[in-house]
Amino acid sequence: MQQFSNKTITVKPADANQRLDIFLAAELGLSRSQAQKMIKVGEILVNGKIANAHCKVQANGKITIKVKPQNKEVIKQAALPKFKIIAETDDYVIINKPAGVIVHGGNGIVEPTLTDALDQKYPGLRKIGDNPSRPGIVHRLDKDASGLLVIAKTNAMFDHLKKQFQTRETKKIYAALVYGNIAKESDEINFPVSRSAQGYKMAAHSQAHGGRAAVTEFAVTKHFINYALLSVTIKTGRTHQIRVHLAAYGHPVVGDDLYGTRRTKELNKKLALNRIWLHAQTLGFYDLAGQWREFKSETSKELKELLKKIK
Repeated sequence: MQQFSNKTITVKPADANQRLDIFLAAELGLSRSQAQKMIKVGEILVNGKIANAHCKVQANGKITIKVKPQNKEVIKQAALPKFKIIAETDDYVIINKPAGVIVHGGNGIVEPTLTDALDQKYPGLRKIGDNPSRPGIVHRLDKDASGLLVIAKTNAMFDHLKKQFQTRETKKIYAALVYGNIAKESDEINFPVSRSAQGYKMAAHSQAHGGRAAVTEFAVTKHFINYALLSVTIKTGRTHQIRVHLAAYGHPVVGDDLYGTRRTKELNKKLALNRIWLHAQTLGFYDLAGQWREFKSETSKELKELLKKIK
């Protein structure tokens, strides 16, 4: 069993200027999240000093590992998120992301991500896209939401998809359960959104206030006494757009403590869903041959079960 205890790696000139976490992950066969965790807890030294994940390694630099991890094959497999493949071609793969999984890493994220799991299954993705921390990723879903994502497997498909998302040619429909009795059977929400003063969430504003343009359309699928099930279509892809728009509209998404009211947060505790009731159920786009491709995903058992309990 190979051990990494007190192992020292000399950075080759060809590997210079890589982020430390990316270099370490490739060198030891780890996921980036696992490498970041080792760096964060001080188990990695760069030229004898503790460093951060985004520092750049230099040619002939000395990287020292002070710990004794498990066999690297076990580490690669450990705790990686599971995902279901809906469809796959040589150019892309459609997956169903489960709730509770972050799509890709970032500052402060040390838990395994969907990108880590994809890297395990599709190592060729490392060369896809314009950001090495998000290989093949052209759009995202919130951690506590679930549903369809398309991952590009070639750079040609990545560019093709990226352009479609930018020009709003893609089709994205979500199922969302919200609090309250909605008066209108359908409506369009077009409040601009921007980062809130707190910094960790988004805020919706009036048109006069400004912010980034955001458009969300919804139609009521089913009325309950105290809830409504919606079919939601987004015309833009802002961070937390559906959640912040529906909250600003007066009907927060069930399970959403970040944008909920004091009352809905109390109800969330009673429902004990442990996620938000938001599922990306339809995804459509044009493939490289110009053919329209559309995929659908059923809501999970836990979401369906909640619909049976509410009034």
